[in-house]
Formats: sequence, C-alpha cells, structure tokens
Amino acid sequence: MSKSSNLNVRLDPLVKEQAENILTQLGMPMASAVSIFLQQVVLQNGLPFEVKLPTAKPIAYGSLTDTEFNALMEKSFTEYENGEVLSNNAVKMQFNRKYGI
Repeated sequence: MSKSSNLNVRLDPLVKEQAENILTQLGMPMASAVSIFLQQVVLQNGLPFEVKLPTAKPIAYGSLTDTEFNALMEKSFTEYENGEVLSNNAVKMQFNRKYGI
C-alpha cells in the first residue's frame, strides 16, 4: 500500500526532541515510529498500552497535620535506609547515563 496521507501533530518541543534522540539511537525515523504506533492501534482495536489515571495523588504539605507530616518523613527515611528508594544523586546519575548528559 502506498503512503499518501499526511499527519500534522502539535506537541511539546521537549517531548519531540527526547523522542527523536531515542528513535535516532534505534535508527528509526519519527514517521516510522508514528506509523508503527497507528498500525498497533488498528491491530489492538485501541491504544497499544494502558491509559489510566494515577492511583496516588501528590501530597500537599498544607493538607497535613504535624503528626501526619512527621509520620510521612519517618516512613520516607526508613525506606531510604532500607535501600527501597534511590538518593537524589543516584537518580541524577541514572538519568545522565540514560540520556547521555
């Protein structure tokens, strides 16, 4: 089937740049990635991934009592001590390695 339709999309320039960087590493033009996505929409009869609202809402500091805030801080500190979360520096290092920054 010949390709004869055009698709114009407006999107966040940063998202476009990040996607292009990844697709370049994969050796794939943006048009091919979009075509693959649309083919999967047809094959799956919907989006080829789950779309849902996050189950956890961000916590607003002002909505917490002192007791709730202290309990949350203690839980976070315990998770960090147990290695259940990454430090800020570890997150930065992983990001920099992944995106070559």
